[in-house]
Amino acid sequence: MWSACAAEAGARESNSMAAPRSAILNVMTAAAQKAARSLVRDFGEVEQLQVSRKGPADFVSSADVAAEKVLKTELKKARPDYGFLMEESGAATGKDKETRWVVDPLDGTTNFLHGVPHWSISIALEHGKEIVAAVVYDPVKDEMFLAEKGQGAFVNNRRMRVSGRSNMDAAMIATGMPFKGRPSSPTYSQELERVSAEVAAVRRFGSAALDLAYVAMGRYDGFWEWYLSPWDSAAGLLLVTEAGGFVTEVGGGKNPVYGDSILATNQHLHTQLGKLIRPARPTARSASAPDT
Repeated sequence: MWSACAAEAGARESNSMAAPRSAILNVMTAAAQKAARSLVRDFGEVEQLQVSRKGPADFVSSADVAAEKVLKTELKKARPDYGFLMEESGAATGKDKETRWVVDPLDGTTNFLHGVPHWSISIALEHGKEIVAAVVYDPVKDEMFLAEKGQGAFVNNRRMRVSGRSNMDAAMIATGMPFKGRPSSPTYSQELERVSAEVAAVRRFGSAALDLAYVAMGRYDGFWEWYLSPWDSAAGLLLVTEAGGFVTEVGGGKNPVYGDSILATNQHLHTQLGKLIRPARPTARSASAPDT
């Protein structure tokens, strides 16, 4: 158990039905809620946003940058010695070189810019290359997904568990579909064809952080995507594992946050889904992906 988390255990709420909010989770949820206020306001005026291109099929809005500034300010105020890895402003080492925030201020930017109400704020706390606390917040639906290492995963005040489905033909699987500018497009159609032939449904909703949160909650039975950035998957990884699921790279590697891929499922479907995806795939990461 991470020592700083253990030291803050006395701050947990006494209500057994509520999520165990340690001091560090209180910091993270408060920062997410504050950043969400401006995002929700701008989402209501999406046509007025100033938008600039970051790359092929990848956008950044003024709302995205403003939310990141809020998050950085709030997190730094609460824990001034921690470093950062953020989508827009990159990496910054803190006095505590072992601990940093991994932040995506707006996961699902393209959804946001098209007025689609499916996007999120993702905050993970990394200590010694291990994710020890996580928050994914969906402001539109007011769903706060959170987890702390060894303490379980929760959505608002309800404990989350991955689904219990063991048959592929009953499973709903989520994925991140390649688009212009993404590597791996030539083989994705083969993966999708193989998976679609074996499962009840495949969905692509455009926010990896929420996809992982939905696996943790049992809404999806599994999720895979290639070439995500650390801020896309760090928080969601902990949500899934603390909800009883499994998360690896598609090829079985144990470094999905910094590896070439992520495969997250319940305890029954991991091997089966991985075998369907792997045949046409390279083993080494060739490029990083833009946010979707």
